[in-house]
Amino acid sequence: MGKTMFRRAALLVLALACALAAKVWYDTMRDPVVERLVVESPALPASAAPVTIALLADIHVAGPDMPPERLERIVAQVNALEPDLVAIAGDLVSEKRTATRVYSAAEVVAPLGRLSAPLGVIVVPGNHDHWFAWDALAAELARYPQITVLRNQAAQRGPLVIGGVDDDFTGRADLSATAAAMPRGAGARIILTHSPDIFPQVPVDVDLVLAGHTHCGQIAWPWGGAPATMSDYGNLYACGVTRQHGKTLVTSAGLGTSLLPVRLFTHPEIWLIEIRPPQR
Repeated sequence: MGKTMFRRAALLVLALACALAAKVWYDTMRDPVVERLVVESPALPASAAPVTIALLADIHVAGPDMPPERLERIVAQVNALEPDLVAIAGDLVSEKRTATRVYSAAEVVAPLGRLSAPLGVIVVPGNHDHWFAWDALAAELARYPQITVLRNQAAQRGPLVIGGVDDDFTGRADLSATAAAMPRGAGARIILTHSPDIFPQVPVDVDLVLAGHTHCGQIAWPWGGAPATMSDYGNLYACGVTRQHGKTLVTSAGLGTSLLPVRLFTHPEIWLIEIRPPQR
């Protein structure tokens, strides 16, 4: 190869590396994309007004990519959407071993205390929350009256019956106890879970399952799917909307990152889900 050809090849490689680095930075640090979905629930009377849920997942507050200041901006974005309820599908914190900065439980939770929704905020733990220091996080969350933590428990919020499942990845999930705690005939039935892997076991009378954990692979193929997911089902339940046996699953790509502070061909996202009676 002549010097001119070598120089051109080197410049091409450098240009491609710069383009890839720019794409990684953009995918990791961009403002969350708002994804929207409408779910019809026969459990709601025909006269019922629609209810909106903002789904957040995998916030992973830690340096370098998710300091509390960035979460404050995301909270402002969520509040501007004016959801009726905010659901957080676990992993408020991130991997300690690879973070450039680890924040205290108070620093992690304080921005979430500014979330505003008429029906409140529901939180379930994720695996990183348990590994971090769940008791400290729970104590901080308890300081904010609009925030409710559910661990294999249920809560009624307006026309919604919400069952919150503890983390399946660390063996703390009890779907049977959660389902038993959800009153029947009281409204649309929703399960909030960190991992989507419980979806096949969710009762068929549940209208909607909200999950995170997988980050949609965090590093994905440009044509869709990911080479690796944190799911026993591969890509089947790892990203977006899945419908099976009359049930609907939404798996969020999340907001932050885990292990490596990079995204590629995935983006931070907020899901805004409208639940309404069937349209005739």
